[in-house]
Amino acid sequence: MTISLYSVSVPVFERMLRNLLAIIGKAEANAAERKIKPEVLAASRLAPDMYPLAFQVQSATDRAKFFVARVTGREAPSWADNEQTLEELKARIDKALAYLAGVEATDLDGHENKPVSLKVRGEDVQLPALDYLLHNVMPNFYFHVTTAYDILRHNGVPLGKRDFIG
Repeated sequence: MTISLYSVSVPVFERMLRNLLAIIGKAEANAAERKIKPEVLAASRLAPDMYPLAFQVQSATDRAKFFVARVTGREAPSWADNEQTLEELKARIDKALAYLAGVEATDLDGHENKPVSLKVRGEDVQLPALDYLLHNVMPNFYFHVTTAYDILRHNGVPLGKRDFIG
């Protein structure tokens, strides 16, 4: 059985980023209801030594765009990591979704064994594209999406499993 690199990456990124967009939309509505400034939630974190919500969204979108860029050989779009409000985080997700919308199955399929170079703990590493996706990109992508959800839930945004899964 062959696996479609496209099918196990781009549609998954798109679905989860759309879910994250909806989650942040709920957070915006909840913040307005509770008279919380938009930048407060964007700067929120679960623990003092963790990165805030803004970083989690930036990292999730980066995982998706860098996977596509590294496998296709395209230049990844460069986005300043300067989002400070929920509206700016939604715009960041919209940019990632627009980038992913331009990716076709033919851009990725057949490249499962293509060597992808990246730095892991400061060392240059090469992985086949499928291994890179399954063992690096997806765990990191889901970690950051989950952490974004958790930060908002921890801050009282009424979210549930359906919001996460879609």
